[in-house]
Amino acid sequence: MSEKEASDTTLWKGAILPASVIAILLVIIMSFINGRSGLLGALLASITVIIFFSIHLLVARVSRNLDPMATMALAMFSYFAKVIFMGVFLLLVTKFTDRSTVDRTSFAICAILITMAWLFGEIRSFLKLRVNLPLPKREEDK
Repeated sequence: MSEKEASDTTLWKGAILPASVIAILLVIIMSFINGRSGLLGALLASITVIIFFSIHLLVARVSRNLDPMATMALAMFSYFAKVIFMGVFLLLVTKFTDRSTVDRTSFAICAILITMAWLFGEIRSFLKLRVNLPLPKREEDK
């Protein structure tokens, strides 16, 4: 495994651990508070957030060796595709499920808290990587 692949794996592991712990806790808490609808809302939020952010790291891994323009194009495409699919997904959930089936408040609270846990874990693991970036040469060094 190359250093870049190891760093991608480290970022994913650093993000998935706190997000999974928070997701499990929230599924339990929301099922106690709101019953079956809270359970379904929390599960749906957990799966949605983890897939959403995992795609981001997958795109980073795939575009690692591409030129910067292709990387930016792929990143923008994946971002807009995720936003469009998320909008369609949320529209389908609101149109075809009853509020008594999927608790919207449980979904929202869980999605926000799991997102915060994911970002905290990803930032924390990135700061631990200590990535060495090549610095441009100074004028006097040339």
